[in-house]
Amino acid sequence: MDKVYKKITLIGTSTESFEKAIENAVERASETLRHLDWFEVKELRGRISDGRVSEFQAVIEVGFRLADH
Repeated sequence: MDKVYKKITLIGTSTESFEKAIENAVERASETLRHLDWFEVKELRGRISDGRVSEFQAVIEVGFRLADH
């Protein structure tokens, strides 16, 4: 059966790592969206405070399958 997907952009954050920022975004999205199938990393960036990395930010797109009728 053919499938149709929708993509949305999310920005996950973490004080630990880029990986954790991605995980935070996917886990939060899974609380309200169904049929999440994949993610794509678009940007990695962070915040600097007092000369140190204080936050990791990951801009991702997640794809989810639209429900069948």
